[in-house]
Amino acid sequence: MLPLQFGTRPLYPPSLFLSSSNACSSSRILYNNTNNKVYLVRSKVGTLNLRVFAVSGNSSYKMNLNEYLVTLEKPLGIRFALTADGKIIVHSLTKGGNAERSRIIMVGDTLKKAGDSSQNTLVEIKDVGNTQKVLNEQTSSFSLVLERPTSPFPIQLLHKMSDLEIVFNRGRVPIVTWNNTLLASNLQSSSESSGNSGFLMFNSKFLKPNANKLLGNQNQRSITHGERNFFTEHTPQIACVFTEEVCGAGDWGHGNFPLEEYIQALDRSKDEMYYNHSLGMCYSKITEQIYVGSCIQTEDDVETLSKVEGITAVLNFQSGTEAENWGINAKSINESCQRNNILMINYPIREGDSYDMRKKLPFCAGLLLRLLRKNLRVFVTCTSGFDRSPACVIAYLHWMTDVSLHAAYTWVTGMHNCRPDRPAIAWATWDLIAMVEDGEHDGPPTHAVTFVWNGHEGEDVTLVGDFTGNWKEPLKAKFQGGSRHEAEVKLAQGKYYYKFIVNGQWKHSTASPAERDDRGNVNNIIVIGETANVRPSVQHQLKDANVVKVIERPLNEKERFMLAKAARCIAFSICPITLSPK
Repeated sequence: MLPLQFGTRPLYPPSLFLSSSNACSSSRILYNNTNNKVYLVRSKVGTLNLRVFAVSGNSSYKMNLNEYLVTLEKPLGIRFALTADGKIIVHSLTKGGNAERSRIIMVGDTLKKAGDSSQNTLVEIKDVGNTQKVLNEQTSSFSLVLERPTSPFPIQLLHKMSDLEIVFNRGRVPIVTWNNTLLASNLQSSSESSGNSGFLMFNSKFLKPNANKLLGNQNQRSITHGERNFFTEHTPQIACVFTEEVCGAGDWGHGNFPLEEYIQALDRSKDEMYYNHSLGMCYSKITEQIYVGSCIQTEDDVETLSKVEGITAVLNFQSGTEAENWGINAKSINESCQRNNILMINYPIREGDSYDMRKKLPFCAGLLLRLLRKNLRVFVTCTSGFDRSPACVIAYLHWMTDVSLHAAYTWVTGMHNCRPDRPAIAWATWDLIAMVEDGEHDGPPTHAVTFVWNGHEGEDVTLVGDFTGNWKEPLKAKFQGGSRHEAEVKLAQGKYYYKFIVNGQWKHSTASPAERDDRGNVNNIIVIGETANVRPSVQHQLKDANVVKVIERPLNEKERFMLAKAARCIAFSICPITLSPK
């Protein structure tokens, strides 16, 4: 089967290479890039010289979303640590040193590459040996590629850690193995040697990184693809600490921020979800025909979906730019889907864009219904599996199976570890109902609107409009401090005119949209809700000081009927053959 691609405009701006330098130190930061040309912009702000680069797409500095590049003058002022799983991480920074001044490097970041970037000689970091060799190169400036952890690093534990807790250096945890392929290259025996020799060591830096991982996981059960919950990362066990030969003078620290505030931030983030791409594809079974999860990363993932779960269609909301940033070969995955008779449908939704999701959800749920009507087993996916894909499944259950939004949300989040945008689904629900209502809503309010007047303290402000007894029952606005006055009104979807009465004078707000009527009077205008469409268009939002929030409530019988009718109207406006709008 051929993959179907619904095109959208580019989602992300060009990535930037930001460089700053002053008399004390030089630092440069490189983020992901998607452009095919190189641009250079120079500007000076005070004594700080800024240089911004957009780097070509075929650059050797291509990195994933969690990585960055920073160039520092020597001495770097960084102390590195080898963890028990073979990673080289930033252990501490010299107070006032070049690394701390860069204001980008953090304790816990993993060192991926290092070297002289001006000579295009970045070396991939594999173990302690080549790390120390690269760090001791004679060069005035030095470039490091580091990876930011997917979850907050527990810096407070390093403050409590003493040298005695660096277990391998103290010889308390020996490693014994008869597999010489686990040893670092400089310790492996020659091909001329014979016998089945064993090795015992007291320092894990003599092992390859994958050796640490193998030895550490040999007694643990394997991680399967279909497990519901993602695995949280444990605090890395430090094997040894090292630095460059000339590290400069100064005290070592773990960052220039108050430790108490960092610990509080960690506590607040305990319930947050962090996507860890290295865990591979993770998914869950929602119904007999619907699976939901994170993105397909390799051809092996396609094989797993096809042969293990019997998937026959994939509904993918990940954009091509996202796939490229995560190092995913979309072409090979599409070809693998064809070989396994899996229908691949790509329909990008902007990650983290609630409005884009709201506008596209009706079409997505319609696509899902069409696929299920073909008796296909569908895997609904996005990059993380946390937001867009479960939101589509929830919307389908709510709109097509007459299940309440609360019940559908509870079911999907109970089956799969995710946190979809619930307000976006509620917004899209009212947009669908608006298709059938034809601009007139007879039921209870659907949105809560906070009308804002920015004036002066001590003003007497009231709100009047179509919704205040046909302009006859002014509503008192409350002073909220500064220059802000607010009045909250619950409204159904529709178009409303309003004005403010300030100290007895009728005025319109210049911070919100306004129109002039036939008599020449200028009134503010607000449109609550929009109408769903099989060809969603993300319109430019007019500047408005007012705040509109959607109301999620149980639908009455009439609203449920209109929702089911509108949702199916969208679904059956999709061609069953091309799976695109008719």
